[in-house]
Amino acid sequence: MKYLMIAAACAAATPAWAEPTHYPLEIENCGTTQIFAAAPERVVTVGQTVTETLFALGLADRVKGTSLWFNSVLPEYAVANAQIPRIADNTPGFEAVIGKRPDLVATQYEWMIGAQGAVGTRDQFADLGVATYIVPADCVGKNNSIGADGTRLGSFSTETIYQSVAELAAIFDVQDKGATLNADLRSREEAAVARAQALNLHDLSAVVWFSSAEVGLDPFVAGQKGIPAFMLTSLGIRNVVTTDEEWPAVGWETIARANPTVIILARMDRRRHAADDIDVKLDFLRTDPVASQMEAVKQNRIVILDAMEMEPSLRLIEGLEKLTAEMEKLAE
Repeated sequence: MKYLMIAAACAAATPAWAEPTHYPLEIENCGTTQIFAAAPERVVTVGQTVTETLFALGLADRVKGTSLWFNSVLPEYAVANAQIPRIADNTPGFEAVIGKRPDLVATQYEWMIGAQGAVGTRDQFADLGVATYIVPADCVGKNNSIGADGTRLGSFSTETIYQSVAELAAIFDVQDKGATLNADLRSREEAAVARAQALNLHDLSAVVWFSSAEVGLDPFVAGQKGIPAFMLTSLGIRNVVTTDEEWPAVGWETIARANPTVIILARMDRRRHAADDIDVKLDFLRTDPVASQMEAVKQNRIVILDAMEMEPSLRLIEGLEKLTAEMEKLAE
């Protein structure tokens, strides 16, 4: 039986490194061993991250149902995506997922098919002969039993993104495509970080507002070790939020006292919460008695990124590029 070594999978930086998969393939994934006798033929995705990763690997024809969307699909995948049923905009039901007769369910979040099993537990799927895969970025160096969205035990690393691409490429035996994709992403990340470091920014701080359960309530903002924090650190910007929780709720009074230099907002097409709407966020910042007094609001130092650019997805590299470009404008 072939065992997929994580380090070896991630080392494939160019197509020349790619090797065909030898089945059965065994992968350690977020605390469980998954064994693949062959490349999956029918996949259901719970999370836009895995959906678009599979599309990028040329596997749209294997995807039989999608769910949990934050933004519209990337334009280059619009035609393929239109042919695939969307089971749910947010969390799908177990029966709806199983109804697509998948041999693999892949998810963006551990709490969807992990111990909490918002959709179903891994054991439930395994009992029906369905393999499961969780994006490593949501479990490596993270404890999802602490805090609403989990707590980071260590700082997020893009290596978990490259790991996910390499593992999915191995599972489906499309190693060349995985290696090519990772090589492109690494090159773009290195270029964006180099641009960011060249700015030599000093004494800048930021807060990253994802959403809020209700407008005016404590917003869900980025903790100090998650994906947005990685982006800020790459730019030399201090996150005013210091908790290790992924997306803690922090009061506006606390944020206003910290008076961040820049406010970063998540734009999304999802409408789970009222503050998912970017216009609602902007209106609140400009009219709320507390938030409107922050210098970042008065000076319109507000940056808007797609929510998926703050998630463990291929898009986070684009988010880093966009944030770097906005900081270049601020430095002028």
